[in-house]
Amino acid sequence: MSLKEDINFSLWCDFIERDFLENRFKNLISDEVIHGATSNPAIFESSISNSVAYGQQLQMLQANEAKTIYEELALTDIKRAAELLNDLYVEDQNDGFISIEVDPELCDDTKGTIEEGIRLNSTIGAENVMIKVPATQAGYEAMKELTSQGINVNATLIFSPQQAIECAKALNEGIKLSNKDTKAVISVFVSRLDRMCDSELFAKGLKKGKLGIINATKCYHEVEKVGNKNIRTLFASTGVKGNDLEGSYYVDNLIYPNSINTAPLATIDQWLENGIKEPSEIPSEEKCDKYFKTLKESKVDVQAVYTKLLNDGLEAFKNSFKDLLKKLQKD
Repeated sequence: MSLKEDINFSLWCDFIERDFLENRFKNLISDEVIHGATSNPAIFESSISNSVAYGQQLQMLQANEAKTIYEELALTDIKRAAELLNDLYVEDQNDGFISIEVDPELCDDTKGTIEEGIRLNSTIGAENVMIKVPATQAGYEAMKELTSQGINVNATLIFSPQQAIECAKALNEGIKLSNKDTKAVISVFVSRLDRMCDSELFAKGLKKGKLGIINATKCYHEVEKVGNKNIRTLFASTGVKGNDLEGSYYVDNLIYPNSINTAPLATIDQWLENGIKEPSEIPSEEKCDKYFKTLKESKVDVQAVYTKLLNDGLEAFKNSFKDLLKKLQKD
């Protein structure tokens, strides 16, 4: 039996690029390694800027506005990924999804997010697409509205358990209103907490590489409490930077029932080579709460960390998007 069959755990690939889709991506699907994929503005900025695979289409589009060029390029890739993943989706409609994010500049604009989400979903025209919406106040309302219209949603940039609760509530309400088999994932970012806090925690005598896992687990518990089988926790930001941890650390320790891990290619390779291929022991909610109490006693301001990481994440996606649009305008 596989992890997918045993506990409904899926590995997705956090990468998209045109040549990759026609080669390694196909192999990862046929080898039953991955069961879905995700993209974000930073991934597209890197792929479109650095790959020659977009040259011909870029030439044909050069008379257009930069955002139109970006969308034509990105949506061509998203449609192709959806096509390649479609058999997985037909087999099991919890998987086989590809995600595309709304314009990051819309993160505080509910109406704009809803309109763009509907438009992107309609333009792509594939059932196995998720529209990515950041977990901001405006985003929660947009998630509810989009799912109520039967549009699958990937709620992204979740750092705090409170964000996970708000997303789960909005998505649960939206899915129920849709009267359809609408799906959603709640993307909890893991490694960034450790990268930001490990030095401080280590200086206070606390273990490195623990906060990200415990925090993600607490978010997972909150999502599972909602009890909607169409909403799964997706662990994101699961790549390791530096040599302190095993390359597949954030996959190995988060193999939970009814969850997904979206990982960069290098992390997938490290997991295939050396990773743990069995369910993880899930820290209880009580154990998670005890750990947060220890942090509080050690004067670690986790709320400030959540706020900074969300703001930094939103800013990074906006900057990637702006940088790409500038390059496309020049070309």
